[in-house]
Amino acid sequence: MREAVIVDAVRTPIGKGKPGGALSGWHPVDLLAHTLQGLVERTGVDPGRIDDVITGCVTQAGEQTFNVGRNAVLAAGFPESVPATTIDRQCGSSQQAVHFAAQGVIAGAYDVAVASGVEVMSRAPMGSSLAGQDPFGTRIPERYPGGLVPQGISAELIAAKWGFDRGAVDAFSAESHRRAAAARADGRLAVELLDVGVDRGEGPTGEPLTGDEGVREGTSVESLGALKPVFEDERWLERFPQLTWVIHAGNASQLSDGASAALIMERSVAEELGLTPRARLHAFAVTGDDPVYMLTGVIPATRQVLDRAGLGLDDIDAFEVNEAFAPVVLAWLAEIGADPQRVNVFGGAIANGHPLGASGTKLTTTLLNVLEHTGGRFGLQTMCEGGGMANATVIERLG
Repeated sequence: MREAVIVDAVRTPIGKGKPGGALSGWHPVDLLAHTLQGLVERTGVDPGRIDDVITGCVTQAGEQTFNVGRNAVLAAGFPESVPATTIDRQCGSSQQAVHFAAQGVIAGAYDVAVASGVEVMSRAPMGSSLAGQDPFGTRIPERYPGGLVPQGISAELIAAKWGFDRGAVDAFSAESHRRAAAARADGRLAVELLDVGVDRGEGPTGEPLTGDEGVREGTSVESLGALKPVFEDERWLERFPQLTWVIHAGNASQLSDGASAALIMERSVAEELGLTPRARLHAFAVTGDDPVYMLTGVIPATRQVLDRAGLGLDDIDAFEVNEAFAPVVLAWLAEIGADPQRVNVFGGAIANGHPLGASGTKLTTTLLNVLEHTGGRFGLQTMCEGGGMANATVIERLG
C-alpha cells in the first residue's frame, strides 16, 4: 500500500498583517516563491520531480489572484513543467492542500507533491475579495433567518454557550503568548523557520526577521483586561440576548503575513531519493457544522479523524488547534477532554499570528517540530473554517 510522508516542512516567521509590518513589503507571489525555494534547498529535491504544487490562499484578490500558486512556482524558478493550483477552504486552505497532496500520493496520482499556503493580509486585506458584493444570495438568509454572522459574533456565541467569561478567555490568551515567547527564547522554533528579510514597504532593510513579530512577552490577564470588546453592538443583542461581549483584539488571532510549505512524497520514492521522511500522514477528516456558530467544526472533525485513525485521545502526544479566537479552543477542550498541556505547546495564533491561507501548513510545520522536540509519536491538527467547516489531520512521527 502506498504511504504519504512528509519529508520536510518550513514556514516564514509571521509578520504583522498591516502597513509597516515586517513582511508588508513582500509581494505574496515573491514570499511564497521564497518559501518554495527554501523547501527544495533544505531537502535537495529536484524541483522537476514535483508533480503538483497545491496552494491555500483565502483572499484571492489583487496580488493574490490569478492562481498565486502557479505564479509562485514560476517565480521560484521551478521548471515550467511543474503545475500548481490555488484552493480556498477558508482558514483551512493549506491544511486541505496537505490532504489533497497526500491523497494524491496515496491514490497514485502523484509521487512528489508540495502543499503550501500564503497570505499577505497587509496587502490583500481580509474581505477585499468581496468587492462590495453579496456572497450569499437569497436562499441562505431564507434557511438561516437573520443571515449568517461575522466570525467575531460566532466566537461570542461560543463563549456564551459554554459559559466562558472574560477572565477565562484572557487567561488562555496570556498563556498563548507565554508559550510562544518561551519557545522563541530557547530556540525551539529555529528548525521550522525559513530565513526571510524584513521589508516594511520601503524596500529591504537588510535585516532578517528571526521570529514571529506578534508575540508579546509579558502579556498578562491584567494587560488584556484593558482592551475593549470589539463586537459589542445592541443590534446583535436583539437577536442574541445571551451575548456577554468577551472578544477583543487580544484574545483573537492576529492579522498576519506569511507563507509555509510541506514536501510530501510516496515513502518508497523518498527512500529511493535518499531522503529521510519525518512523518507519515496517517488520517484525514473534513466536516461541516452549524455555520452560525461557524467555528465549532473542530469538535466533530477531531472525533471523526480519531475514529478514522483507529486512535484514542490518549494516543495523541501533541495537538495543534488553531486559535482563531480563544473560545474556540476552550470549547474544543471542554468537549474533547484533551490535556491542555499537549495543546499548542509552542503557543498559537493569538500570539504568533494567523496568515489565513498559510496557517494550515504553518501548523503542520509546528506540529512536526513539537513531536520531534518532545519525542511524541502521534500529532493531531485541526482548524476551524468560515462557513462552519473544519479539517483535521493525524500525523505519525517517524524515526
